[in-house]
Amino acid sequence: MDSQGVGTQPNRVTGDARIDRSRGLEFKFNGRTLWGYHGDTLASALLANDVQIVGRSFKYHRPRGIVGAGAEDPNAIVQVGEGAGTLPNMRATQFELYYGLTAASVNCWPSVEHDFGAVTGWFSRLLPAGFYYKTFMWPPSLWMWYEGHIRRAAGLGTAPTGPDPDTYDRYNCHCDLLVVGAGPAGLMAALTAARSGARVLLADEQQELGGSALSLRRPIGGIAAASWVDSLVSDLAELDNVTLLPRTKAFGYHSQNFVTLL
Repeated sequence: MDSQGVGTQPNRVTGDARIDRSRGLEFKFNGRTLWGYHGDTLASALLANDVQIVGRSFKYHRPRGIVGAGAEDPNAIVQVGEGAGTLPNMRATQFELYYGLTAASVNCWPSVEHDFGAVTGWFSRLLPAGFYYKTFMWPPSLWMWYEGHIRRAAGLGTAPTGPDPDTYDRYNCHCDLLVVGAGPAGLMAALTAARSGARVLLADEQQELGGSALSLRRPIGGIAAASWVDSLVSDLAELDNVTLLPRTKAFGYHSQNFVTLL
């Protein structure tokens, strides 16, 4: 442990980063206690702690690691939380780290490092895509038995079985312009419209606004990209006709320009 009580993170890079190194966060992954920092995603904290395997492939249960930094990553699918409040099939690359977070790999048993399901890889030549539609059609009387086993093997995370302990509220808001995505283009669009007097809502699914500019190495307008983002976000936050909505996903576009956000 270091002087701040944060455990060793062998892959943690030094220098500038979008994290607060003064705020260590303890979390658990597959029963193992690890540490990260405020501003980490679950994925970045796992990589910093040298966690290489986070899941198994759906069919042959081959080991899978983190290969992306956002929604494009196909491997870092995890179960977050426990009990009635558990969240299945969360992307570790998009899940914000917090103190006490508990997460686990899915589609593996008894552990992600030693998964019994990997034996299916030995028979990969006999298990092409859609093999079950042909292989398990005979005798017809056994289909229901086959189906039960196939359904138990299907899926990734586990849905909660108890009542949802959370309380949800809704809010109707009207605006002149809704900007979905707070990357460089979204930030500039929101600021330009707001300065013209429009009522603007700016929504982004990440905890920090800026999108691709947060990891951009080349300057924007002659200044560091991260500083450029900070400047625009500060300008937007000072405008009364702008509402900033981080951690917010737009998931439905309906008639009469009605958009649902979560």
